[in-house]
Amino acid sequence: YWVPAVISVALMLGACGSTKERNPAGGTVPTQTSEPYTDRIAPAPAPVDGSYDAAAAAERALSTNIIYFDFDDSTIKPEYQGVIDAFASYLNANPTARVRLEGHADERGTREYNVGLGERRANAVQSALLAKGVSAQQISVISYGEERPADPGHDEAAWAKNRRVQIIRQ
Repeated sequence: YWVPAVISVALMLGACGSTKERNPAGGTVPTQTSEPYTDRIAPAPAPVDGSYDAAAAAERALSTNIIYFDFDDSTIKPEYQGVIDAFASYLNANPTARVRLEGHADERGTREYNVGLGERRANAVQSALLAKGVSAQQISVISYGEERPADPGHDEAAWAKNRRVQIIRQ
């Protein structure tokens, strides 16, 4: 009677511990096991009762409040258009609401240059919001340059996290 138990345990362990997929050409390939980016807007789960909660969906969209930039660049990447759209919708629907756009840069470059780069990045986000009909009185811009890093490391991974604009609801 122990043989079926051993086989069952072996099958369960094999199914749970597998981190590889079959490659159609033969062999196996590793699957991605890392967590998804937390700065992306996740699709809203479908409600169990079939209803749609617009306020909850809007709040989820606003939970992503960071826009990242390439090195020495202030151009908003297309992948962050959803963040811009969500905040524009929120601000247009709530005329008394305000946001502060905090521009940041990585540590490379002079302090003065990085303050200017952070400001250019924040101004780019401001321009995108204004183009969506948001009132200029709802937006304030500040640049911290390299002074407030999200990651204090000194490598490309850290620098990529520091090249950003954070949208802070006030």
